[in-house]
Amino acid sequence: MPEKDLKAAHDGVGHRARLRQKLAESGGAALHDHELIEYLLALAIPRRDTKPLAKALLREFGGIGGLMAADWQAIARVPGMGDTSIAAIKIVQATALRMLRNEVAEKPVLASWQALLDYLRADMAFLPVERVRVLHLNSRNMLIRDEHMGDGSVDQAAIYTREVIRRAIDLGSAALILVHNHPTWVLSPPLIPVNSRTFP
Repeated sequence: MPEKDLKAAHDGVGHRARLRQKLAESGGAALHDHELIEYLLALAIPRRDTKPLAKALLREFGGIGGLMAADWQAIARVPGMGDTSIAAIKIVQATALRMLRNEVAEKPVLASWQALLDYLRADMAFLPVERVRVLHLNSRNMLIRDEHMGDGSVDQAAIYTREVIRRAIDLGSAALILVHNHPTWVLSPPLIPVNSRTFP
């Protein structure tokens, strides 16, 4: 059923208040994964018990990472999810990625390697297809552009050297980092190979 049809009152108000209190007193680490999603959905669907929906989403996408990485249309196929609920999930993903990207953008990449890996893992590790991206660096190894070069299938993605080099010349890049993921259905996130090469 669409969200607009699910307006019946439920008896979870006290439960929601307990989640809010736990969050206020102990932070997000005190909440289980399904409770985080449940509370987020409760903000988008205030008059509905969102616990079953949260658990269904985590089952469908294999956890929080898979849920956040899922595209709009895939989430919309889960019964009970409408545009408002999906937007709540996608805005959380966008905010998290922005925070991680800012950590990378403000320091030389080689001095913040773990921050770079955290950002790339959050953005790409849970995707169902291979994605290729190119990070352009200046002469101080600062990130000047992060470009998504394309998506492929579950086991391959094409990258065109001529296009990468042409773009690097246009941007005046001093170094490049080429990155791609390896999609997996294992619940632990896959490692992301990262290769860099400088050029004159």
